[in-house]
Parts: sequence; structure tokens; C-alpha cells
Amino acid sequence: MILQERLEAAIRHFGWVRIPEIIHQHDEEASKANKPYLEFLDKLLAEELLAKHDRFIQTRTRLAHLPFRKTLDQFDFAFQPSVDERRIRDLSTLRFVEHQENLIFLGPPGVGKTHLAVALALEAIKRRHTVYFITAHDLVQTLQSAHLTNTVKQKIKMFIKPDLLIIDEIGYRKMDETAAHFFFQIVSERYERGSILLTSNKTFGAWGDIFGDTVLATAILDRLLHHSSTINIKGESYRIKEKKKAGFFRPEPTGDAAADR
Repeated sequence: MILQERLEAAIRHFGWVRIPEIIHQHDEEASKANKPYLEFLDKLLAEELLAKHDRFIQTRTRLAHLPFRKTLDQFDFAFQPSVDERRIRDLSTLRFVEHQENLIFLGPPGVGKTHLAVALALEAIKRRHTVYFITAHDLVQTLQSAHLTNTVKQKIKMFIKPDLLIIDEIGYRKMDETAAHFFFQIVSERYERGSILLTSNKTFGAWGDIFGDTVLATAILDRLLHHSSTINIKGESYRIKEKKKAGFFRPEPTGDAAADR
């Protein structure tokens, strides 16, 4: 009992979580198989390290505020032939994050831009990078609310801090002058210091309308595109594809059938 108490005290001291759950099972197995002490200890520590890594991933994923969890293996590259799978797999090595470069996905709604962004975010978290995901709409609302409460500097620092900042759905809502100014600040502060991953349904030529100022949009793009990769996705919406499968969309009648309508 004294030995068990000493072990439990040591386990609590080191903050181990997995070892208390498995120590008796491994103790019995080691005794029966007459395994060396070092092998027994190695197995215990290996499982504790694995459990610690899993907890780390779960915590970082929760703090990233991802809208869902989808991996690259779940992306239907066959349905979107405009997406070069080899290039995406190369991006998943996260060299662009290590080099503080940016990544931009352009394309119409529903083609998988957010899926790819989330998948790369999960890969980044696995490699122990800090990640934060936010939609452009929520970013604008957050900054505007912070501006009213004089906390905008703290909020901007929050968006500057992560290794990878993902801003989703640029272009679904135009920004007013104040929001556009704060957005420029974030891009400027992160320039060559941290990576930004953007998704947008608008071509770069339309960004003047998004920010309400062509000069400001040019300044933002100048910093974003200096060290960056742009992936243009052309294709059908996944959501429409699924609706077609479910029978929500029916082909238009032709010939006599059309004349009878």
C-alpha cells in the first residue's frame, strides 16, 4: 500500500492522466510476461505522451473556432477537377505557414473553399501551429463592437497573434470605412510575420467594391499577394450536387414535353 500511495502521489505531481488508467493492466501483463522494467516504463510513458498530444490537439482545435471538422481526405477532388490535388497536398506540408506566406482560395459559393481552409487548419494544429478561424462578417462585427467599447487594440492583437489566421467569405458583405481600416491594420501587422488564409467569392478586381475604396483595396492586396499562393476553384456547388441527388432539381423538359407545358 505504501508503494501504491507513493506512485499515486508521484502521478498527481507530474499531472499524468493516462498512466493511472493503465498502470495496473500493464503491471499484470509485465509480470506474466516477465518483461524488463525499462520496457514496462517505456510503454507507460508512450501512452501518456500520446494522450497528452491528443489533449493538446483537442484544446487547440477548440480554440481555433473551426465551423466544422473536415480533412483533405474527405475532399472530393474528382468532383472539382480545377483543384490540383498535388498542389493542395503540398500546401498541407504547411511550409507557407512556416515562411509566413499567405494563401487565398477564390471561387463561387459551395465549391469547397471553406472545406479546404478547415482541412489545412487541422493539419496546422497537428503540427503545433496556433490557428484562428473567423468569417469576414463576424470579424467586422467584432471589430465594430470593440471600436464602440474602446477595446479594438486588444481585438486586433488577438487576430495578429495566431500563426495562421483564416478569414472566410470575403465579399459576401461590403465593409464600411471603419471596418475596412481595421482590416487593413490586421493585414499590415501580420505582413511577413504571420500567415493569412482567405476565401472569397470575388475576383481581386472586385475588392475595391468590398472595401469601398479602390486605393485601400490595392494596399491590402499589395501586402496579401506579395508572399502568397492563389487557388482559383471553378466548378459546381457541392450543395447543389447533393440537392440534385436528393431530387430537388429536375432537368428542364425538351421537345414535345416542353411544348405541352
